[in-house]
Amino acid sequence: MLSNPVIATTLIFSLIALGEWLSIVSRARVPMLLTAMVGFLILIWTGIFPKDILEKSQFPALGAILIGPAILHMGTMIPFSLLKSQFKAVLIALGGIIVSGILILTIIPLIFDYPTAVAGVGPISGGIIALIITSEKLKEIGLTSLVIIPALIVAFQGLMGMPLAMNFMRRYAAKIQADIDNGTFVPMVSEADTLKEEEKSKKQGPFRSSTTLKLFYIFVGASVGVALGTVTPIHYTLWSLAIGVIGLKIGVFEPKTLEKANSFTITMIGIIFVVIGSMAGVTPSQVLSNLPSILLILVIGTFGIALGGFLMSKIVKWHPYKGMPVALTALFGFPGDYILCEEVSRSVARNEKEAKAIFDELLAPMLIGGFTTVTVASVIIAGILVQTL
Repeated sequence: MLSNPVIATTLIFSLIALGEWLSIVSRARVPMLLTAMVGFLILIWTGIFPKDILEKSQFPALGAILIGPAILHMGTMIPFSLLKSQFKAVLIALGGIIVSGILILTIIPLIFDYPTAVAGVGPISGGIIALIITSEKLKEIGLTSLVIIPALIVAFQGLMGMPLAMNFMRRYAAKIQADIDNGTFVPMVSEADTLKEEEKSKKQGPFRSSTTLKLFYIFVGASVGVALGTVTPIHYTLWSLAIGVIGLKIGVFEPKTLEKANSFTITMIGIIFVVIGSMAGVTPSQVLSNLPSILLILVIGTFGIALGGFLMSKIVKWHPYKGMPVALTALFGFPGDYILCEEVSRSVARNEKEAKAIFDELLAPMLIGGFTTVTVASVIIAGILVQTL
């Protein structure tokens, strides 16, 4: 019965629904993605879920296809005028992973060895690509026993990063509320920019009114991004984000384009299936045998990222509660960054207008921070460090 794709999908979906419910009743103190990932791991380890339940579901395959369109959609949520001001988010994100890398490379060799430290630095900076680069080099030089370290760090880093980032984001959201109450809040996205984008989206011909055609245009843009990613050294996710931002600027796409195509929720659910699947190959014996080194790398790495984010926030004159979550996106990236913004704004706000203000204030720096660390910096760091082995 569990081999039926609909039933398998529903069982995994139930974990996401449970996580969403817990997030709502706890006012976003328990991240939805955290509940879903831990729940999946426990059910796999206890044998309640079969190990191949994700393969039976077939839904993760759809989620993998939808990553490009989802990131393009994120680009249509960031006005170009706002994107230009996000260099501070880039500096904070880089500061976090640089401090983290220095601490890991200094402390871990004293307790274990240098290859163990290198095995952890790239992946904790974020990203599957960094994991692949590190794992391939470890295999190439015969250190196959260390391959499990980057894999487990990628699998578990979000479990540490998401609750910590959410805590800081909730505190910053409370500060935004206080600023709104005393009249000192200055939104990152002005009303004029919002109205300008909305007016541009209303000027659409007959071929722009169909939700099917809107979705088709999104897939065309994402396909161009994927194609550019294969012929250039720039990752396709960055191309997709750029196409979304530019397409919004010139009027090709509407603001929040997937929502206008009535497709955003199913897209995000599909991608969450992919994220949950990253935990599928982890076994209890692997965790136990590598637990000391993995825990130490995770603790030192997370502390270093938060410390680097705090220091850079002070340098660029951002509130630490705003800057530190940006640095911590290295530990979970997309879609975790978007989901946390949504959960915090929904749970903390007292009305819809306030929720939008909080969401707009958090989203752009979190997305930019995630792309800086997970998509770009982690790949560069992993590529350089593995050459030192």
